[in-house]
Amino acid sequence: MARKETSENPGRLKQIALTYKMTKRVDPKVTLVVAGVGIVTFGVLLAIGFWIGHPIFLGILGFVLAFLAMAIIFGRRAERAAFGQMEGQPGAAAAVLENVGRGWSVTPAVAMNRNQDVIHRAVGKAGVVLVAEGNPNRLKGMLAAEKKKMARIVAEVPVHDVIVGSGEGQVDIKKLRTTLLKLPRVLPGAQVTVVNDRLRALGDLMSNMPIPKGPMPKGMRMPKGR
Repeated sequence: MARKETSENPGRLKQIALTYKMTKRVDPKVTLVVAGVGIVTFGVLLAIGFWIGHPIFLGILGFVLAFLAMAIIFGRRAERAAFGQMEGQPGAAAAVLENVGRGWSVTPAVAMNRNQDVIHRAVGKAGVVLVAEGNPNRLKGMLAAEKKKMARIVAEVPVHDVIVGSGEGQVDIKKLRTTLLKLPRVLPGAQVTVVNDRLRALGDLMSNMPIPKGPMPKGMRMPKGR
């Protein structure tokens, strides 16, 4: 058990170090901001401790709360930095959807065209959410086609569509997770499973792709989709 814990700790520390380096590269002020939050939090609690005559107790409490505040601020700035790096990259929306949280089942790339406009599908208690990234004009037709295809299977289930972007009527990738979590929950857990199983029968882009078994012949090109 001791060996296992020893081997896990360096992995966690390395991950934190890598996260800090990535955040520092995108957000140069992260060190000053996080340190400032910690110092102010600890200082305020310690000052209150001296004022009420319990500096040791409030000092310990201030240290704990300062550490917690620093962790929260660092986490938020690290998340913001990660979103900043993902923004505009193909597949960024799928990466966010995979981390929405429990209760959501995500199928990346259920539809894609030759211009690499892509639609991902998420199923949860809010119903079905189609998340599209790419050119908004082309995506409108793709979303309509995807909804029509699903209507034959889950006609009674609410279907929402989201286009990721910074334009009017679009959702910024930084707000994608929040947008999904704010949707009203209308389906019980059991029905979510049923809906997800039905939609899986449709397959996704990769499962529907006609890839021959065995080694791929030389010179053969992968199909570009729709």
